Amino acid sequence: MPRSKRSRPVPLTKTSKRATRDHKAAYVQEVREAVDNHDHVFLFSFENMRSNKFKDIRLHFRPKPGSMEDAPTRIFLGKNKLLQVALGRMPEDEYADNLRHVSQKISESVGLLCTSKSKDEVIEYFENFCEPDFARAGFVSPRDVFITNEMLANHPVSMMEQQFRKQGLPVKIDNGKIVLLDDKQEHRLCKQGETLSPEKCKALSHFGIKLSEFRVKLVCHWSKDGEFSDLE
Repeated sequence: MPRSKRSRPVPLTKTSKRATRDHKAAYVQEVREAVDNHDHVFLFSFENMRSNKFKDIRLHFRPKPGSMEDAPTRIFLGKNKLLQVALGRMPEDEYADNLRHVSQKISESVGLLCTSKSKDEVIEYFENFCEPDFARAGFVSPRDVFITNEMLANHPVSMMEQQFRKQGLPVKIDNGKIVLLDDKQEHRLCKQGETLSPEKCKALSHFGIKLSEFRVKLVCHWSKDGEFSDLE
């Protein structure tokens, strides 16, 4: 029986260049429409993006039931070069007065927030937004962290004893429980100012210890009347 053409995979290398150009042009137009439909544009930066944490921000700016907002807040992440094209880089090609100043600050991990909420309301929200998070490799510990036998006892022996050893914890099995070696009651997993390794980060996550914080920092602001302000 001949193979159905519908089931044949299409290599992405064969996608039309025209389709790619059209997609980019549509994205630029989408950003410009958001600028037209809202009173304020904020550029924000972030580190160690966590999609589940950023979801809270999207939910906060989503229109509430019965809201009279004409245009819902829009958030654009990534595609920095296209954002710069949409806003314009120079006085002669900027989409609106002074938008080039926003464009010139677009680099690395940033996003665009287009909203009609007041400037003060947005600034206050991001100043207070802070979510505890698990540390990633390379993070500098802000404090000493100690692991006790009581904390080890909450983990299944068969699954975790070998993992704890690989992560540098001096442990053994005693009477069916994981305990520290040499009858110790506690072990310092990391000290203040220490740069954390991947193994120590995994160990911290096993114990539910969050040393990091997920924050979003506002970089600059632009309003529809052409006013630009640096917020860093």
